[in-house]
Amino acid sequence: MSYTGPVLVVTMVDDPTADLVINELHGRGVPVVRLDSGDFPATLSVAAKITEEGVGGTLVTPTRTADLSHVRSLYYRRPSGFAFPHLDERDARFAVTQARYGLGGVLAALPGCLYVNHPHRIGDAEFKPSGLAAAVASGFRVPPTLITSDPVAAKSFVEEHGLAIYKPLSTPLYRVDGVSCTVKVEEVTADQLDERLAGTAHLFSRRWARSPMCG
Repeated sequence: MSYTGPVLVVTMVDDPTADLVINELHGRGVPVVRLDSGDFPATLSVAAKITEEGVGGTLVTPTRTADLSHVRSLYYRRPSGFAFPHLDERDARFAVTQARYGLGGVLAALPGCLYVNHPHRIGDAEFKPSGLAAAVASGFRVPPTLITSDPVAAKSFVEEHGLAIYKPLSTPLYRVDGVSCTVKVEEVTADQLDERLAGTAHLFSRRWARSPMCG
């Protein structure tokens, strides 16, 4: 790890949490390069080389230049998505994919860099079944859980456990009449479940009462 190079902060422009971290780093005399990967390639550029020493080269923002071989840490927060509005849909899909695996791959392979957190691990954590399995393996108690597209299995699970809740397996952008909406985590009963469940995967878990706080 380099203790003289900058900390890269990868996030969108409007991120108050990142602002606090950057202010603290500045107060400690730590150099910071803030960037939004969604600015690539309009106002963010990269020229990365892969040699026997690993990844090197430069990453350039409108106000900073980072030596990729001497980044001490990368704080990965909430960057905006890649966008190529000047391209047609087919070419834009291609460009987004190349940017994701190109710039994204470089940022994920910085030599000796301390990641908070590594973007690949963040991606792994997005999968609820994997997270629940890891929690069980680590000794945590988790409620009985079912992931299914089978209405019969879902009804049987809810009837067995009495109190059950539905959770979305992910939280993508969900719009109704152009308005952003949230898919609720809420209690369900067996009579609410029908053949529409067969359309995709769903997660159900037994509802546990919260334990009273101690102390």
